[in-house]
Amino acid sequence: MTVNVIGAGLAGCEAAWQLAQQGIKVNLYEMKPIKFSPAHKLKTMSELVCSNSLRADNIENAVGLLKEEMRLLNSLILKCADETRVPAGGALAVDREGFSSLVTKYITENENITVINEEIEDINTDEYTIIATGPLTSGKLYDNIKVFFDNDKYMHFYDAAAPIVLSESIDMTKAYKAARYGKGDADYINCPMEKDEYEKFYKELINAECADVHGFEKNMVFEGCMPIETMAKRGEQTMLFGPLKPVGLENPYTGKLPYAVVQLRQDNKEASMYNIVGFQTHLKFGEQKRVFSLIPGLENAEFVRYGVMHRNTFINSPKLLNSLFQCKKNEKIYFAGQITGVEGYVESAASGLIAGLNLGRKLNNLETIDFTKTTALGALSHYISDESVTDFQPMNVNFGIIEPLNEKIRKKKEKNEKIAKRAIDKIFKIKERYDLV
Repeated sequence: MTVNVIGAGLAGCEAAWQLAQQGIKVNLYEMKPIKFSPAHKLKTMSELVCSNSLRADNIENAVGLLKEEMRLLNSLILKCADETRVPAGGALAVDREGFSSLVTKYITENENITVINEEIEDINTDEYTIIATGPLTSGKLYDNIKVFFDNDKYMHFYDAAAPIVLSESIDMTKAYKAARYGKGDADYINCPMEKDEYEKFYKELINAECADVHGFEKNMVFEGCMPIETMAKRGEQTMLFGPLKPVGLENPYTGKLPYAVVQLRQDNKEASMYNIVGFQTHLKFGEQKRVFSLIPGLENAEFVRYGVMHRNTFINSPKLLNSLFQCKKNEKIYFAGQITGVEGYVESAASGLIAGLNLGRKLNNLETIDFTKTTALGALSHYISDESVTDFQPMNVNFGIIEPLNEKIRKKKEKNEKIAKRAIDKIFKIKERYDLV
């Protein structure tokens, strides 16, 4: 039995890996390098098109808990992320190209996986298939997925990527290294702003010219990846409570807390490139250079990549999928990744893990696994398959979708620690019950 996996992004590679580890043969279809989406540049697999951060790495944070659960289940994506990580305080950030290359190496060297560089335009409903084509699913396949679902309601939202600058072009006589609240080893470069500098930056930002965006029916913005100019237009103080908050970042040159701080995070292993944290944008490239150069320390910054805007598409999963990411109308077809409405790198890979692991077990005549809502993995899979949801929107993993404790604990950190411990214990029990390596 051979399974088709369409798309060699985070979800597709994770799904293919999980299947291959169970002895299932996989045909992994990837249209690169024959064809690239508007956001992809690398020829390798699992390219990170927005930030190079996989976010928090402690289990008191929901995404950190999700990572730990995936590590315990032999996740390829977490294995490669851990092996290519770069300093990022309490977060797990990776060398972007190194990570992608390592995933590609593991996939191409696996004897159970055959990589086929070809654009798939239709769904073969007679063969076991995992569709993991992501939020940038190409035109003909997009149309045929709609036909497959009887033209069921599709939704979409805007998503934006932050610009990257050369570290050597940052003026370190104005900027300084520090981690917020002292977490980590001063991994972030911080650009402080006084009130007048912030006000000038704010006015230029909200009046800057945006690039034309085509092919969208609605102007919807996902809150977790909001363009900085959209955030700014919500109010002059909004950014001060978001990516520009100065709390915990005292300026060593003045000994005082700045009015605002723009943070830059290391983007590659060599620390030659830094991305501007929280500055996802779809301003025109010239406007990005002009406006972002108003930030102290970035006056002469050399931009190696400007922020870009691209389409994100997702299906109405609660109507269409079960908690195994399996189609309700055809048990041979699975979906995984952001096209299902999970949001974020780690969540996308997690959906691929669940789909690949369970499809492999099904084909090996073994019982499939319901991780339950007491785990981060289970909470995510149950969120996308909850038929009671009336206005389905993309979701990052969070403690709000994980089953609460049977006791009330006032301190948030203590409560999250207990939820995390319960989840990890559950994963160990699952491994033992289902004889997972």
